[in-house]
Amino acid sequence: MTATERPTLALAGASGFVGSALRRALADEYRLVGLSRRPRRSPDTEWRVCDLYSLLDVEQALAGCDVALYLVHSMLPSARLTQGSFADLDLVLADNFARAAAKAGVKHIVYLGGLVPDLPEAELSAHLRSRLEVERALGAHGVPVTALRAGLVVGAGGSSLHIMVSLVKRLPAMVTPAWTASPTQPIALEDVIRAVRHALPRPEEAGVYDIGGPDVMSYREMMARTARVLGKRRPTLPVPLFTPELSTLWVTLVTGAPRALVGPLVQSLRHAMVARPNPLLASLLEDAQGFEEALRAALDEEARASATPRVADRAAERREHRPARTVRSVQRLPRPAGLDADDVARAYLDWLPRHLWPVLRAERDGDVVSLGFWGLPRPLLELTLSAERSTPDRALFYVTGGLLARTDGPRPGRLEFRRVMGDAVLAAIHDFQPALPWPVYKATQALAHLEVMHAFGRHLRALERAPTSAAGKLVEARP
Repeated sequence: MTATERPTLALAGASGFVGSALRRALADEYRLVGLSRRPRRSPDTEWRVCDLYSLLDVEQALAGCDVALYLVHSMLPSARLTQGSFADLDLVLADNFARAAAKAGVKHIVYLGGLVPDLPEAELSAHLRSRLEVERALGAHGVPVTALRAGLVVGAGGSSLHIMVSLVKRLPAMVTPAWTASPTQPIALEDVIRAVRHALPRPEEAGVYDIGGPDVMSYREMMARTARVLGKRRPTLPVPLFTPELSTLWVTLVTGAPRALVGPLVQSLRHAMVARPNPLLASLLEDAQGFEEALRAALDEEARASATPRVADRAAERREHRPARTVRSVQRLPRPAGLDADDVARAYLDWLPRHLWPVLRAERDGDVVSLGFWGLPRPLLELTLSAERSTPDRALFYVTGGLLARTDGPRPGRLEFRRVMGDAVLAAIHDFQPALPWPVYKATQALAHLEVMHAFGRHLRALERAPTSAAGKLVEARP
């Protein structure tokens, strides 16, 4: 197959450990387009610079792509100050990707998520509920989605595997809280690649598929097997009262992994993470790698990679992953019946002057909204509606001036209201650069923004309780 005949595959998360392995495995079958926050070069991939928090960036990055792989998780901060839960941040990313994929004519999205136990959704951990939301958000704009749900992926460079191996290496005895008795079904990276390779060209088979390896075991047994592969003796010390919070602190201290990464993972481990039978799983299990075989292969590959000194490269990687000097803030708001995102944005602009009075004033002149002190000629903040980039289900404002904002950065700060998952609106600030010194900003303006958004959420809930009054008038007043 020639390069022009190959379908074009976009990879979001292309530089991660699963994404890197998939690029190597699929280079002969697809023309690869990698999405990255910074410029990259590699012979098998066309890299497109893309901030997944920017819908415009994602639209441009997915142009001309036939199919897409979504391997993104937002558990680590993307700005110097991040306000909002990882679930809401993930929802912004997935919604951007789904909207852009639909606009670009992408025929199929394959998403690698996590195993979800057969429990009522309210009983799941926040991490697993977020994985379900991402699945739904990716399919909310009409593109067929295949969700491959996997537990721990055993491969060189995997963060979850690194945490487990570090625990076994560094502790003379294994502390085993109650959650380590939960069953799990790890899967080798090579078998994940086989599942993705099968799913990508088959949009007609879109749906949800649990995938896993041949070994079902508890986390306690997994750590014991890891110790055996490492040639170490590790007695176990059961600690039945070790809470998830203490477990998170313990794992973070021992392994050095970020708390933002460890916490949601530990919260999920209390559930049974075992794959449900399905045709794809049955096909994989015919030749699947066992846990210890996959672990040995991963450790061997990591040993080969670490044989070459990479001190300078690692320093560069740390600089690249350092959050930019910006603010990101995402809050989930209720959506009163009958209101779309642009209605919620108009409700915000109508409500804001009343909420801020008499401390601050809020004025609107056409598409420009100014916030400031009474008697002060210059506004504190100036927001300008982007009519070109706004739709009924997404209202976008750019930060275009004001004493409290810098506007000289590479990306304009922006405020958006977007409808997601049918019953909610996300209010999000992206790439905002405060003019105040950081300590002053965090103690004043950042806290004030959260208070305002929480108060507006209470206002919307009041509208929900009276859908025929204020909310109805907003709908009737649509231009």
